[in-house]
Amino acid sequence: MSKVVRIFWKVFFYSLGAFVLFLVLINLGAFGSLPSLKELENPTITQATEVFAEDGTPMGKYYKDKGNRSSVEYHDISPNVVNALVATEDERFYEHSGIDGFAVLRAVLKFGRDGGGSTITQQLAKNMLEQGSKNFVRRGIEKLKEWIIAIKLERNFTKQEIIALYLNEVPFGDNVYGIRNASRTFFQKEPDRLTVDEAAVLIGMLKGNTLYNPRKNPKASIERRNIVLNQMVKNNYLPEAEAAALKAKPIDMSHYRKLDENNGLAPYFRDVLREELKRWCKENKNAATGEPYNLYEDGLRIYTTINPRMQLYADEAVAKQMPILQRALSAQYDIRKGVVWKEHQNVLEAAMHNSDRWRNLEDEGLTDAEIKKSFYQPVAMKVFAWNSRREKDTVMTPMDSIKYNQSMLQTGFMVMDPITGAVKAWVGGIDFKTYKFDHVNINTKRQVGSSIKPFLYSLAIEDFNFTPETECEATQQYFPKYRGYVPAKNSGRSGTRTMATGLAWSINEVAAYIMKSFGDDGPQRFSDFIKEINIPTKVTPYPSLALGACELSLYEMLWGYTMFPSGGFSTKPYYISRIEDKNGKVLARFDTERKEVISQATAYTMVRMMQGPVDFGTAAGLRDRLGISEMGGKTGTTNDNSDAWFMGYTPQLMAGAWIGCDDRFIHLEGGLGYGAQAARPIWEYFFAKVMADKTLGISQNAKFIQPENMRQDRMFDYQNLIDKTAPPGAEGANEGNGRANQYLDTSAPTVPLDSKLSPDEQKVLKEANLQKTDKQGSVRITVTDADKRQEPPKKKGFFKRLFGTKDH
Repeated sequence: MSKVVRIFWKVFFYSLGAFVLFLVLINLGAFGSLPSLKELENPTITQATEVFAEDGTPMGKYYKDKGNRSSVEYHDISPNVVNALVATEDERFYEHSGIDGFAVLRAVLKFGRDGGGSTITQQLAKNMLEQGSKNFVRRGIEKLKEWIIAIKLERNFTKQEIIALYLNEVPFGDNVYGIRNASRTFFQKEPDRLTVDEAAVLIGMLKGNTLYNPRKNPKASIERRNIVLNQMVKNNYLPEAEAAALKAKPIDMSHYRKLDENNGLAPYFRDVLREELKRWCKENKNAATGEPYNLYEDGLRIYTTINPRMQLYADEAVAKQMPILQRALSAQYDIRKGVVWKEHQNVLEAAMHNSDRWRNLEDEGLTDAEIKKSFYQPVAMKVFAWNSRREKDTVMTPMDSIKYNQSMLQTGFMVMDPITGAVKAWVGGIDFKTYKFDHVNINTKRQVGSSIKPFLYSLAIEDFNFTPETECEATQQYFPKYRGYVPAKNSGRSGTRTMATGLAWSINEVAAYIMKSFGDDGPQRFSDFIKEINIPTKVTPYPSLALGACELSLYEMLWGYTMFPSGGFSTKPYYISRIEDKNGKVLARFDTERKEVISQATAYTMVRMMQGPVDFGTAAGLRDRLGISEMGGKTGTTNDNSDAWFMGYTPQLMAGAWIGCDDRFIHLEGGLGYGAQAARPIWEYFFAKVMADKTLGISQNAKFIQPENMRQDRMFDYQNLIDKTAPPGAEGANEGNGRANQYLDTSAPTVPLDSKLSPDEQKVLKEANLQKTDKQGSVRITVTDADKRQEPPKKKGFFKRLFGTKDH
């Protein structure tokens, strides 16, 4: 053997030994740790937490960065996707054991011109290791790591499992990861239903998910899709004729819809739910890791109580009413002329300093004076608008945009089952994309006004032997211990009213009399009672509490009202039914929490008496219009119409609506700001839709359960108990002391209004003494006597008994 040959073999074996030693060192983690065998057998692919409605409808996800993915099993992936993947990315996938020697040799000899040498298994290893260095030497080491992991993967997983792992891991652009998310986002279907051409589009994106994204580059995407189809023909997965037909088709992007925090079902609800889940995750450990669950990475599955159809009806109800109210508010003199801001410059200053614009300009090094000056210079921008896109392009100064947004009426609307406590719908505002603040949750509190009176009446019946026919003084009451009168202003009214009349017409003097009847410590007793019925917020015991001079959340108000239709049980609203891990194992279940707080007799008396407001009183005719056999309801309005409420329920379903501006000095003037005019239409529209949808199982004929011990009691007649004519100064005539608009102005509004009023808008505006009179298309306000109301129409042949009940 010649010396040259000996040297050659010596170099060869030394090199081979060095290479083997190098591989051993890599495997031992000398150049960075590798996943253990256990980790390979249980790969931890970051997964988003998914939220589902009560029927399994996807509502949205919680994820960060690369977490927007949902895993799917191999059998739930269309064969079209698998065939397209293998034909395009790894033709010999079913023949090799993780490394394709032929492909590697081809890539080396042709310098990658005919494709790389990585197999699907190697690409999976690369994604699992999160590798991809641009440095040549470092990338070489990474490549060897991928070979080692690829071989281990092939030993521990079947080919089908490797494909599923790969397709669950890969990115598809638009911050969408995994085949399931991609299928849902681009084609609104599950991955097992993807057609050949749809599969080709998605697999084609793997070569470059931005370059071949059909949304961003449709031409390039079609070309890439056709290459994938050609590969499928070449590998006998697709007949050539079928491929030719598919290549002639355009890519249909009409179904593209990416779920994010701003869309999907109930975005306000999901934002509140997120905070609830963060607390749960912090308190519960993942058995696999020993660490607290990660909401954004552990792939939790959250099943909620939200009913998708009811949620859509709730959204519709809000969208139906709020533009009408906003039109009226924007037309008011104090808003259109900016008068309202003269005494509230501090609010504008605070909003300006807290804005993103201010912070961004501050980061750029501008002085406070320069930044403030920029807020008075017109710029092009998008602002919220009541149109199909919920936005419009406009030019205004940033300061005007602050005024514009601060003058937007907001709302809160929540629906629940009063017996179980399951929340069925949740609308926390007018548009989550623009206004993130939620107006339903337990921490958002507003003054409740007369909507609190049913609690006061319940206490009177439960502990102080009041009945619907109890005569109450309808006069201002003095409370010596507190040195004050309730109501604060003396209306000059005298005489007595039945308790039922006081509730129907929400007479403040009657509420004050009832509070006074509790004794010197009446306010404290009422405050304690509010706590006893499970309302968490502590209310201060003042006499004005009888009129709702306290702040509670819509969530709490509904919680309190559950005791009426549920027979005396306070039922906590809940919205999570169960939490599962990514494998479907149930981690937690949630159910009804009830506590008896008043007797069944008191509850039944209240539900029958609360029919007065919706038959004759402040919300007259509501029950008749909906065709409901039995229901209860109560309006509420605070001073200057800053808050408008309507709470109502049937035996099967309960809902509450609130309307107001975030700044309470901005409010509707005149009758349109009352609870019956502002909030009640949302409630009514929603229940009309629900009653018409027979699939929901909410019956118009459902009735409250009458206690056995009351069935032989004397029955009361509405006609004798409730005055059907509004007493002067009662809430039905001048609810909440709302003042009429004192100014007339027909100039073009600062905030543009639509040029035409719909028939529904005309009707609502007419009922509230607002009338469209300007021929130029702007809304003009005309004022009538705000205290003048027509007598509610008499029901012919109507004879309704309070406890027992058939029409005669």
